[in-house]
Amino acid sequence: MTASNPLSTQDDVASSLVSHFEIPTYAIKGEDNVTYYKHIRAALDHEPHVTMDDGADLVSTLHKERRDLLPKVVGGTEETTTGVIRLRAMAADGALKFPVIAVNDAQTKHLFDNRYGTGQSTIDGIVRATNILLAGKNFVIAGYGWCGRGLASRARGMGANVIVTEVDPLPALEAVMDGYRVMTMEEAAVIGDIFVTVTGDLNVIDRHHFDLMKDGAIVSNSGHFNVEINIPALEQMAVEKRLVRPFVDQYLLADGRHINLLGEGRLINLAAAEGHPASVMDMSFANQALSLEYLAKNAEKLEKRVYSVPADIDREIARLKLDAMRVQIDVLTPEQVAYLNSWEEGT
Repeated sequence: MTASNPLSTQDDVASSLVSHFEIPTYAIKGEDNVTYYKHIRAALDHEPHVTMDDGADLVSTLHKERRDLLPKVVGGTEETTTGVIRLRAMAADGALKFPVIAVNDAQTKHLFDNRYGTGQSTIDGIVRATNILLAGKNFVIAGYGWCGRGLASRARGMGANVIVTEVDPLPALEAVMDGYRVMTMEEAAVIGDIFVTVTGDLNVIDRHHFDLMKDGAIVSNSGHFNVEINIPALEQMAVEKRLVRPFVDQYLLADGRHINLLGEGRLINLAAAEGHPASVMDMSFANQALSLEYLAKNAEKLEKRVYSVPADIDREIARLKLDAMRVQIDVLTPEQVAYLNSWEEGT
């Protein structure tokens, strides 16, 4: 087992996995990139038959550096939007050498983990890092996917004035209809107090945006990698950098403005908080486990590409979750089933 991100590890959990469950674990909170990839290689030294990835660093390293292990791999799963994008790019290039199930695309993952989990834990990380009052602040969210939707809802619930930036007209229109202000990042940069990127792409907040930001602006990321904020540009623009609180780097610009970067631009919900609550992650992990079981039983019939979670697995996880919550729902009668399957019935 290894970390999915240099700041994602909880050291006490990693220690417990080794001490109490004898699971080889290679992860330290705050490790640098060299150590991070050293740990990924150490995990690969165990010669896995299946992979369970979160961001696709494990799978990409396996394909680039340990191709000798590929014939032994039955298949894998991927948890994140960013990872699924990378794996689909690998498949399109013919580079992917085993089937992978996109757990992130399951309804019992993105509708709940991404929306409610990311929404809550991102707010948690920002507040823990800064102790800022959200009420009345202009809260800028880059990206209105399921993570952005959940974050917007949570931020509005705490009294923030939510602004959404997008590149896709469909989610942008949805954000407008949901009652949020939608504008370009260039417009938002002038008025934003708090910025959060959740897009999966790079340089969403760029040098020219930093030029426009007000003194004291807070910039953070809840997408998987730290490329969404152009940190090298911010480093070049700054005349001074200092750590003013744990996980808060304050950059002093030449004109006297300060910009505060949270968690080194990495996942703020994991860097400064504890990630999602277990009561929403259980569905995501159920998707992982049942998808791996499906791969083990069907790998010989699957092509070397990215697959969706089978609908019956997705629905069964929802049923199990409702059962665990002691929530009962109705069941169709035979008459109702017959009606839904008939084309002859009319008005």
